[in-house]
Amino acid sequence: MKFAIIKERKDPPDRRVVFSPEALVEFKSKYKEAELIVESSEVRVFRDEDYSDLGIEVSNNIADADVMIGVKEVPIEALIPNKSYFFFSHTIKEQPYNRKLLKAILEKNITLYDHETIVNEKNHRLIGFGYYAGVVGTYNCFRAYGLKHHIFNLPKAQSLKNRNELNSELDKLTIPNLKIVLTGTGKVGSGAKEVLDYLNIKEVPVEAYLTKTYEEPVYIQIDVLDYNTRIDGKVLDREDFYNNAKDYKSTFMKFAKVSDVFIAGHFFGEGAPYLFTREDAKSKAFNIKLVADISCDIDGPVASTLRASTIANPIYGYDPKTENEVDYKNNSAIVVMAVDNLPCELPDNASRDFGTMFLKHVIPAFFNNDENGVLERAKITENGQLTRRFKYLQDYVDRK
Repeated sequence: MKFAIIKERKDPPDRRVVFSPEALVEFKSKYKEAELIVESSEVRVFRDEDYSDLGIEVSNNIADADVMIGVKEVPIEALIPNKSYFFFSHTIKEQPYNRKLLKAILEKNITLYDHETIVNEKNHRLIGFGYYAGVVGTYNCFRAYGLKHHIFNLPKAQSLKNRNELNSELDKLTIPNLKIVLTGTGKVGSGAKEVLDYLNIKEVPVEAYLTKTYEEPVYIQIDVLDYNTRIDGKVLDREDFYNNAKDYKSTFMKFAKVSDVFIAGHFFGEGAPYLFTREDAKSKAFNIKLVADISCDIDGPVASTLRASTIANPIYGYDPKTENEVDYKNNSAIVVMAVDNLPCELPDNASRDFGTMFLKHVIPAFFNNDENGVLERAKITENGQLTRRFKYLQDYVDRK
């Protein structure tokens, strides 16, 4: 079986890749029967020579490969019929902008595996870039704070070579006495927490955070039951929230009243209550002045997130009185950082981390008859049809 690491063709360019050169060497050492080829790319974070110097074939022609592995959506004209593809297709939520892509995949008899659909038996994702979204998003949070208040000027993360350089920039900071609330305990939350801990910001218990004042910066990391409660007053568990989110209401305002900064790293499920609404943000009790919305659900659970921002222009302001976007330096503005492709800013580390997960969880399935069902669960299309697990997308495909 021949695996190809494909060139990223989406605009703006994405420098990430699923496998670093070193990861492909490990791949080959573990699965000697596998053939590997890398499509030549001028934008990838690792140069063509970085692969070829380690004995990995690099070519402009990958048409004889069986499995094509990329990161972002492949343009329709670049899809090779009758192949298997891995990439983030952004189709499983029926995103209208990619309906034609899924339709073309079916017409070209492509077997599609989406990185988002690579899950275990409990439907928990096995791979993703969430951790580095958390790292870069939290770095950007402090960059935005420094720019707003003219107290420090961090360079953009994308200008830094790797995590070591990012940490070196963080080493220069003195964080003022802020109270920071972080939502989410998954990969995004763990990346964000790691940066907060690296900065020696003290983590405190929820009750103390809500009731005490501090002479040093502090933070809390909260999970869904810390900021949601059942409408009927029953106290159940997280699984109940995930299964019956419509039966809950948000209690996030108790944190908004005492926090200066909000780092949003939570997963927001269908039917879940908004963390804070536009009316909440109008309240005199609402104290949050900066929102780093790493989750970036537009016009949704975090009212100040009117749109995704970009790596080029990552910061904007939200005026709670008018509910409109304003300059983030405006005195009335809540500062918003809502970049939706944060791992792109640290492509070296993000790619290495992703490749480690992919080699651990996905590649073995090609050589053990998919004994754990990883490929079967992840497969969206096969033989020109949607698979049983994704038949719900048929109406989406057929839509005029």
